[in-house]
Amino acid sequence: MAAIGQDRWPQPRKEKVLSRQDVEGLIAQGQRIFIVDRNVLKVDAWLKYHPGGEKAIMHMVGRDATDEVNALHSSEARQRMSSFRIGRIQGQWKNFLPPIQGGQFRSNDEMDKFEDVEIVEAASPSERSSIPGSPVFDYSEMSDDSFRQRRGERHENGYSSSISSVSSIDLDPQDTNKMSYMDAYTQHEIDLDIDKYPSLDADTQTDIVQKYRALHDRIRNEGLFECSYRSYFIELCRYTLLFSTFLFLLHHSYYLTSSLFLGAFWHQLAFTAHDAGHMGITHSFHTDTAIGIITSDFLGGLSLGWWKHNHNVHHIVTNSPEHDPDIEHMPFFAISHRFFASLRSSYYERIMHYDLFARFVVRYQQYLYYPILTLGRFNLYRLSWAYLLLGQGPKRGPAWWHRWFEIAGQAFFWTWFGYGVVYRCIPSAGARLAFVLLSHMVTAPLHVQITLSHFAMSTADLGVDESFPQKMLRTTMDVDCPAWLDFVHGGLQFQAIHHLFPRIPRHNLRRTQTLVQGFCKEAGIPYALYGFVDGSREVIGRLGEVGRQAAILARCQSVMAERGDFGGH
Repeated sequence: MAAIGQDRWPQPRKEKVLSRQDVEGLIAQGQRIFIVDRNVLKVDAWLKYHPGGEKAIMHMVGRDATDEVNALHSSEARQRMSSFRIGRIQGQWKNFLPPIQGGQFRSNDEMDKFEDVEIVEAASPSERSSIPGSPVFDYSEMSDDSFRQRRGERHENGYSSSISSVSSIDLDPQDTNKMSYMDAYTQHEIDLDIDKYPSLDADTQTDIVQKYRALHDRIRNEGLFECSYRSYFIELCRYTLLFSTFLFLLHHSYYLTSSLFLGAFWHQLAFTAHDAGHMGITHSFHTDTAIGIITSDFLGGLSLGWWKHNHNVHHIVTNSPEHDPDIEHMPFFAISHRFFASLRSSYYERIMHYDLFARFVVRYQQYLYYPILTLGRFNLYRLSWAYLLLGQGPKRGPAWWHRWFEIAGQAFFWTWFGYGVVYRCIPSAGARLAFVLLSHMVTAPLHVQITLSHFAMSTADLGVDESFPQKMLRTTMDVDCPAWLDFVHGGLQFQAIHHLFPRIPRHNLRRTQTLVQGFCKEAGIPYALYGFVDGSREVIGRLGEVGRQAAILARCQSVMAERGDFGGH
């Protein structure tokens, strides 16, 4: 099977062919190994130097990561990976569950000892616990009825409704009296996803991957990976106008009005920082990183390095309650009832406690959604400072200079904004507070846009057999809007397309949409597209649904406590 953007790696005269058992034994020894274009890579030496962070790599251990690697890396980066090759595989690879997700691996001695005994791999926490699925799609604004088709209709065409995963847990939907309410709800939601999407059998998923890679080649041939610098000149003019208007109004003491333009300036800058973080502008690692740090740190006060570490994991384990930091917002938001179990975040390496405060807030989260997001930028400051001050990024390797450049950027930002604008230009404490709050609240649409694309989508883990393109489309929605509003959304309204092809410049995403819709129709994968209002309703509906589940669970626990019943419900 040809890989997208496949590079010609130098081929040694004689290269070791590694079996699945060979790879399992190496991973059991603690080595970080994954597959790219049928090459076996051992990346332990690179782990702490990876500009995108260690955890992005750790989620690929034991897997064929060809599509994830090609989607997120330049051809130069893929070429450099050849130095970590220790062999190759033959035939189609069957993924392991990565250790960071709960996968268990047998050593060579254990495999020799139990050679004739079938060992069932351990399930990940997300396969053992309750996970809600994706919303019922309503493609009212799409002309092709195939995008409204329910997966339940596909049983006539031979699609299997059984889950093909590495889970050793068998949840019987016909025997829910033996399970807790949450486990029964989990099985119901997993079944919904199984019915909606193509079968997880190897032939079906391989066919989807082949079509996805053919789509990649077509997009590349049509020049959609090439950046339009004319579009960025227009963006630069817009940024200049917003910032100049802010300075003009500030100079004439229209403090609150000026704060609106400053907030709009930050809102727009975030889109360019996002493009640069994905190397979607010049496609040069160092050049785009410098552009991203200037726009994000120097002008916006947010760490690009923190964002890349966070965002790369998000792109790999999208909407996984245990692993995706972009949906881990306890105690304020829970988009899955699985958070009621006080899950452990593999990204933050801590328990996300469902404590008394969380139980109260989650019950009303649909009402608190917009008010909380107006303060979202303050949380990004906190995460940025923690990343830089604790030295969580690479200290050596090609990204060694990022931290120091970012710290300089933070010093610059808080000098011009904190001291120069807030302290020196605004006369009173009350006016300063109002200025800061209002300028930050204006950036709330950015946070709404980001959460809108994922909060209403599936959080179910369908196992290691699901292909990269199917998972991205199952966990991400696009937001429909007229072309003249694209500058407001900044390309983030095309999140499903962006997750399939992260390095496409945002100004080309609308042209790519038609091609992706054709791919979805051909592959039989539902393409989630909502208008902004309808999408917002879906998100509020999901938050309300989980909030009601929290209230029901609280009442059940209260009644059980009164009766002295401490059973498994």
